[in-house]
Amino acid sequence: MWEKDININEIKEIRAKSTAYLGVGAIEKFNDIAAELSSKGFNKVVILTGRAAYKKTGAWDVVEKALKDNNIEYVLYDKISPNPEHKDVDEACELGKSIGANCVIGIGGGSPIDAAKSVAILLEYPEKKCAELYELKFTPDKAAPVIAINLTHGTGTEVDRFAVVSIPEKEYKPAIAYDCIYPLYAIDDPALMVTLPEYQTMAVSVDAINHVFEACTALTANPFSILCGKETVRLVHKYLPRALADGNDLEARYYLAYASMIAGTSFDNGLLHFTHALEHPLSAVKTDLTHGVGLGILLPSVVKICFDARKETIIDVFGPLVGDSEDLTAEKACENMREWLKSVGLTMRLKDEGFTEADLDRLTELAFTTPSLDGLLSCAPVQATKENVRAIYAESL
Repeated sequence: MWEKDININEIKEIRAKSTAYLGVGAIEKFNDIAAELSSKGFNKVVILTGRAAYKKTGAWDVVEKALKDNNIEYVLYDKISPNPEHKDVDEACELGKSIGANCVIGIGGGSPIDAAKSVAILLEYPEKKCAELYELKFTPDKAAPVIAINLTHGTGTEVDRFAVVSIPEKEYKPAIAYDCIYPLYAIDDPALMVTLPEYQTMAVSVDAINHVFEACTALTANPFSILCGKETVRLVHKYLPRALADGNDLEARYYLAYASMIAGTSFDNGLLHFTHALEHPLSAVKTDLTHGVGLGILLPSVVKICFDARKETIIDVFGPLVGDSEDLTAEKACENMREWLKSVGLTMRLKDEGFTEADLDRLTELAFTTPSLDGLLSCAPVQATKENVRAIYAESL
């Protein structure tokens, strides 16, 4: 059992800090949230979202009415892309400053919510720019309140302290993690997720699986991260095929949203290592690469390199995906993970996304030089040497 991989003499910190509303119709809770914000003086809001989903899902109908009913002034920034850039965050922040915004709402998947978290910090540090935040040139300890209205079931960012924004001119895609950006409230309404296309349904759910693989096998893993991870795997294994077969299956969407939420809590506690540290350079270099797909391409090789160091945990937690026999080998676990990914529609390799052997050295260098990624690599259960990192990339081609 996974208990053998936990050092009981090492003190672990357990995190679960945001209040999340989960369920069909949860978007209606925004009426209560808006009333509370208004009563506490948070009456000027900047909203970050993408170009279309916030309206197509119906979320905006509820949000706009609640803001108006509670006399909350707002400005809307609807230009957040799937891999948000620092200049977009700065632009949204300036828009917020124009009305004296003292609260931030993110509507969408991980990108708008991460961008919203970033704006929340910058509103409290008006002399700073987003690139300075993500190049770790200052350490924030305050941020405006964040409300996260989640439209996907993968990132978990609606309940954690992490955010990611790209600096494309340097091919950087760093991550930050600060207590001040835990969302005050989060909404996970499966009814807002039924329009999520099949490809994105697969990609975001694979993202959740990667979160828990890392959170359960990291040096920083704790019993809570593993508990959440095991349930995430069970739920995704059971309900992802149903959501792929019928996007309107609300029960499947509900449990995938819950799986994503607890996966976010899992890595908020257990942290991340190889797949995220190696994927960020991929989608920094090729900004049209879907994050969850990049992670999924890398995952089988990461399973292989971590297997012997965390065999008990991998078999116990990830048995539905990799097999659970005691004679399971690293090579077979890798193969089985790749077969499961194929079964849900992830058949690509890095070469299919435009990468070649010539890219490997640059990608490896970025994994070690991008601000913050060295911290993730330090959590890996086997030493994250440049040789090991390059080998994962090479095997994923």
